[in-house]
Amino acid sequence: MSEQIPPQWSNFYLKDVSFVNLMMRRIYNVLIVANPYDAFMLEDDGRVEEKIYNEYMELGLRYPPTFTQVSTTEEAARVLSTVDIDLVICMPGNADNDAFDVARAVKAEFPGIHCVVLTPFSHGITQRIQHEDLSIFDYVFCWLGNTNLILSIIKLMEDKMNIDHDIREVGVQMILLVEDSIRFYSSILPNLYGYILTQSRNFATEALTRHDASLRQRGRPKVVLARTYDEAWEIYQRYKDNCLGVISDVRFPINNNVERKEKTSAKDPEAGLKLLRAIRKEDEYLPLILESSESDNREKAEAEGFRFVDKNSKKMSVDLRHLLEEHMGFGDFIFRDPTTHEEVMRIHSLKELQDNIFKIPRDSMLYHVSRNHVSRWLTARAIFPVSTFLKGITWHKLQDVDMHRQIIFDAIVAYRRMRNVGVVALFDRHKFDRYAHFARIGDGSLGGKGRGLAFLDNIIKRHPDFNGFPNATVQIPKTVVLCTDVFDSFMEQNNLYQIALSDAPDEEILHAFLHAQLPDAFIPDFFAFFEATRSPIAVRSSSLLEDSHYQPFAGIYSTYMIPCLEDKYEMLRMLACAVKAVYASVYYRDSKAYMAATSNVIDQEKMAVILQQVTGKDYGGRFYPNISGVLRSLNYYPIGEEKAEEGIASLALGLGKYIVDGGQTLRVCPFHPHQVLQMSELKMALRETQTQFYALDMQHVGEDFKVDDGFNILKLQVKEAEADGSLQYIASTYSPDDQAIYDGAYEEGRKIVSFCGVLKQEVFPLPELLQMAMRYGAEAMRRPVEIEFAVNLNSDRTGELYLLQIRPIVDTKQMLEEDLASIPDERCLLRSHNSLGHGISDDVTDVVYVKTDADFTAKDNPAIAGEIEQINRRFLDAGRNYVLIGPGRWGSSDSWLGIPVKWPHISAARVIVEEGLEHYRVDPSQGTHFFQNLTSFGVGYFTINPYRHDGFYQRSALDALPAVDETAHVRHVRFSRPLKIMMDGKKQEGVVLMPGI
Repeated sequence: MSEQIPPQWSNFYLKDVSFVNLMMRRIYNVLIVANPYDAFMLEDDGRVEEKIYNEYMELGLRYPPTFTQVSTTEEAARVLSTVDIDLVICMPGNADNDAFDVARAVKAEFPGIHCVVLTPFSHGITQRIQHEDLSIFDYVFCWLGNTNLILSIIKLMEDKMNIDHDIREVGVQMILLVEDSIRFYSSILPNLYGYILTQSRNFATEALTRHDASLRQRGRPKVVLARTYDEAWEIYQRYKDNCLGVISDVRFPINNNVERKEKTSAKDPEAGLKLLRAIRKEDEYLPLILESSESDNREKAEAEGFRFVDKNSKKMSVDLRHLLEEHMGFGDFIFRDPTTHEEVMRIHSLKELQDNIFKIPRDSMLYHVSRNHVSRWLTARAIFPVSTFLKGITWHKLQDVDMHRQIIFDAIVAYRRMRNVGVVALFDRHKFDRYAHFARIGDGSLGGKGRGLAFLDNIIKRHPDFNGFPNATVQIPKTVVLCTDVFDSFMEQNNLYQIALSDAPDEEILHAFLHAQLPDAFIPDFFAFFEATRSPIAVRSSSLLEDSHYQPFAGIYSTYMIPCLEDKYEMLRMLACAVKAVYASVYYRDSKAYMAATSNVIDQEKMAVILQQVTGKDYGGRFYPNISGVLRSLNYYPIGEEKAEEGIASLALGLGKYIVDGGQTLRVCPFHPHQVLQMSELKMALRETQTQFYALDMQHVGEDFKVDDGFNILKLQVKEAEADGSLQYIASTYSPDDQAIYDGAYEEGRKIVSFCGVLKQEVFPLPELLQMAMRYGAEAMRRPVEIEFAVNLNSDRTGELYLLQIRPIVDTKQMLEEDLASIPDERCLLRSHNSLGHGISDDVTDVVYVKTDADFTAKDNPAIAGEIEQINRRFLDAGRNYVLIGPGRWGSSDSWLGIPVKWPHISAARVIVEEGLEHYRVDPSQGTHFFQNLTSFGVGYFTINPYRHDGFYQRSALDALPAVDETAHVRHVRFSRPLKIMMDGKKQEGVVLMPGI
């Protein structure tokens, strides 16, 4: 179908509108000029302000005005000199004209103030008004004792004050009321405004947040009152492109001198008919309503296709409301049978229209489309981007019902997607579908990761060039956040604080949390989320402190993944367990140690939980993306033409947990995608590229939730991805016969994960998109950033880039003036030419180092990790720091590549040194959460390979010192005076100077 739609209607761009700047000019202060009796009648025992306030609250309006009453010129002058008055209401009394005299005096001194006359309806008053010059007043109204007339006067004045700006700003609509009878428009305006304001409160339900709902009400149609033909025609010509409809009397003056003292203009008995005929010639679709107290005008109106309302009818206001509903788009959209005019379908919301557009009977669809009813209904609901687009696609231009259906559907989908991006909506299970985006459950905080996701979403929305590539989309995954208040109530209702704050083992804490109960009210919400995502779900921590600007808690708490199951109740059970397990991780031993290291108090920490669609595809029970990555806007290891400010990305096949766990990744600068060090030499490519990857086990269903959040993650060989067919565009092939590597995945030969199709062959614009993400992210945060992402690649060379998280990299500002390269080696305990970090430290006296003697073997690395954890605890207890030196990659999940510690196990270290041994070729392990913690705490990270003269340290100096503590594999020594640690982050040079030298 979409191939047949003309390109001007199939390739379109909807621009969102903001309601923030609408209705900026308001009536805040009202001065009532009246004699005491009239003032009392208006006050009705002194309660007019209370009644107006109640009217505002019932209609969901803000900013109710305040009222001040005076009866003399002196009193008015005193008020006007001290208060900013926006509107003067003048009530002439029965005995004299003092109020008019006061009003004229006010207008003479303050000509810009709006003035209206509010008069009781009596023969005497009417006679006197006929001989008064009313030109100084904006309007004259008849006081019938109802306070909603005051509200209507205020809204009519505000509409008049704001209409030009608001139409220019977003294209708000106008209803033109043409009526010269004071008594009648004083009666009809409260009914009309009451209905419009109620309608605006109803269509505000289309909003995604409460704040947005209140702002959307500003987009309601405005009412403009005209009292002559000339005035009405002038208003229509000015606003005809934004006219929602016209309601006109039949008999009124033609020209504009009706307001003068001398009445020279007689009423034309067919002025209304003439006006509507003229308007119909310009707009064949505009709803035109004629109202008259002369019953023979009904035939004249209906003969020309105008709707008619009888002023004499006791249910005139009901009749008018029905016409507004039927023809101006108010209320529900009622699809009718064109022959019988019976209702065939009723639509309450935009999503309902989207869901049912293809179910509406063809003849009913034709009837409404040919009359532009869909566009008008959307306009009345302030959905201006879609209504404006559809308004131009008339039946004259496109006479195909099915194409109209498809265009309407596509436009609604595009609008809903656009509206969802960059907004954290309140979760509504009736609205959250596959086109929804980001929502929250609860009123608390989103937590650190939640805030980062919302910020990323906002960055994408503010930079449409992210989606400027025809074969790529950029977005965040579908996300729902359980806010921190949900955590608070969960902890309190299940009485979990006692065990949580105890010294109980992690497994015991997890067991207690898993047996607690989440509120049953969430069950339908979770089912709606399952239906919208139809994919595995990551359950991620998002604590208040996590990923904050200065104390990032990256990688400290748990992230679980649950598979997408046919049995939604089993999936619900797993999701509930995962949420509770993430809550439990706040109180694990490592978390408490980390809190101590950061001088935070554990009971101040609160947890939000992110439920997020997992990026990837299902490959026969294994779920993973083609590419996962971590992007950093600062490159501490620039090589060749790379610059530090051009950033660095670590890419891997499969789930991003592989990168976090310190797995082998491909290092690439987005500005130099063709220069990949690991692919520059054959031996290096074979040795230092990815051989394993992580995938979610879609078959693992059980009750064995563990402290280890990777219990259902599969660690697979790359050759298994080859069997899945997921290596297209990301693999090269090694030919042993030719001793060469060829771009592309061919049948014979070992596959090398090189991402060549993306980096070299431009199959997918990942380098360009990463450049944008890095630039816009760093600009928005005003500091260097780290961004996690994942990519799905499709066989047709299209793909989706999902931005998963953004964190600031806190840059140390310490000044370093000395050239570290000029410092002689003999002054140094340790020197690295490949260091991470910047600044100076001179308060560390301790060194903890692994004894890498001839009998060292990597099989002891797990035991070494335990020994270091014990030593680190003692440092935390004493409030001291140390230099840590050891072989291989710190924090690697593969103990054969390094010592498998977690950050809390080494959190007291001030400098961490990776020592390369003869059989340990060491590359800096950028791919772990250590990077974030290092930069935040100002910890140095050095890489040395003494065996190839790449840095050194004086091991003999350490061996000569007595041991403060010594285990089978680790030795702790202390100098009598502090070491001096110096790091140059720009040049990647780092030294630890011997004390006293």
